Amino acid sequence: MAGTLYLIPVPLGPTSPQDSLTPAVLATIRPLSHFVVEQAKTARAFLKAAGTDKPLQELQLSELNEHTKADALSQLLAPLLAGNDVGLLSEAGCPAVADPGANLVALAQKQNIRVVPLIGPSSLLLALMASGLNGQRFAFQGYLPAKEVERTKTLRELESESRKRHQTQLFIETPYRNRAMFDAILGSCQPGTRLTVATDLTLPGETVRTLSVQEWKKQTPPDIERRPTVFLLLA
Repeated sequence: MAGTLYLIPVPLGPTSPQDSLTPAVLATIRPLSHFVVEQAKTARAFLKAAGTDKPLQELQLSELNEHTKADALSQLLAPLLAGNDVGLLSEAGCPAVADPGANLVALAQKQNIRVVPLIGPSSLLLALMASGLNGQRFAFQGYLPAKEVERTKTLRELESESRKRHQTQLFIETPYRNRAMFDAILGSCQPGTRLTVATDLTLPGETVRTLSVQEWKKQTPPDIERRPTVFLLLA
C-alpha cells in the first residue's frame, strides 16, 4: 500500500513553528522520515525547530524547486509507492500554492496516492480576510509580468475583469520589485479602484491597509521594499 503525502505548512517568516502551527500538525510531522522540500538547508532548520523523532541526519530530504525537471518527479514518488509517508514542504506558507510542489501533488493524484493538506498560514487567505474586499468571489493571479508594458496591460485587464465580475484580484511580486508594482498599480488603475497592500503577514511588522487608488496617491508610499507582500484590488 502506498504511503500518504502530507502537505506541511511552514511559517511565513522567522517565527517558531510552535507559534504558527497547531499541535496536531506538529505531531504529524515528527514521525516522518521522508520529505520533499524546496531547499534542504532551510527545511532542516524548520524540522529542527518543529521537532522530529529521528536525528536530522537520518531524515531523507529530496529537493523539488523551479530547477527540477519534469521527468525527475516520478523519482520523488518512489518512497510513497514503497509505503512510506512523505511530507511536502514549501519555503514559506502552504505548499502547492504558488509553489512547485503542485506538480508533485498532481502526479500523486494520478497515482491514487492519498494527499492530506495540513492547517497552516496562507498569506493569500490572510490578506483577503483582512482586506475588506470581496471574499465571496476572488482569483489569485500569481506573479504578473515584470516588464513595464506587459505589466500595465495585465493590470488593466485584471481591473476590467474585477469590475465586470465584482471579483477581488490577488497577486504577488518578487519582494525587491514591490515598490515598482505598487507604483504601476497607481499609474494603471482607475481612481476608485480599491487596493489592499498586505505586508509581513503573521510577523511583528505586519500591516494590511486598503484605500482607493486615489487615496493611495495622497499617502506616503508604504514601506514594502524587500518585504513579503500580497496585493489585492477590487474595481
